[in-house]
Formats: sequence, structure tokens, C-alpha cells
Amino acid sequence: MSLQFTNDNFQEEVLSFDGVVLVDFWAEWCTPCKMLTPIIDSLSEKFKDKKKVKIGKIDIDENQETAIKYNVMSIPTLLFIKKGKIADSFIGLRSEKDIEEKLASLL
Repeated sequence: MSLQFTNDNFQEEVLSFDGVVLVDFWAEWCTPCKMLTPIIDSLSEKFKDKKKVKIGKIDIDENQETAIKYNVMSIPTLLFIKKGKIADSFIGLRSEKDIEEKLASLL
């Protein structure tokens, strides 16, 4: 299961992490987001033993401040954050293979 990021823990959990963080910006009402959830959960399981990878989700309805800060205009939006900086992003539904390859390339 993926981590749950919030406005309150984003700095500590994401920006201060010395590695790569995959952040899935989503909302409960978003059908493509729901389709992406099993992929995010599967990747969380695959990368759980990697000390330099975190994978989590942030609900844009409950955490608007962070969504606005990162200019999230469409969901799902995946941000790949490496050592506190955005390394890449995907907008829309992507395959598990695409996301896994991007994570691996950033390690």
C-alpha cells in the first residue's frame, strides 16, 4: 500500500527525502485516478525494499495547498521528486511499465 501525503507532511516525507519520491495527485471522484490506484499499490510493493524510493498519494480535494503549489491542473498527475526537486512528471493514466521504468531511471 502506498503512503498518504498531506499538506502537513509533504515537506518532511517528500521534499526532505534523500531519494526519489513518486507522488500521485488524485481525487476520489476521478475515474482514471481509481484506475491508477492498483498500479501505484503494485509499484509500492515492488519498491518497498528500496531505501531510496517512496511512493505515495495526495488527495487534491483535501490538500489543495500542495496541489496549487505544484500547478496540478489535471489528474491524475504523477510527480517524480528527487532530492526535493521535480525530476519529471506524467499527466494522465500511464502503464505500470512506464512508471516503473521512470522510477528506475531516476535511481
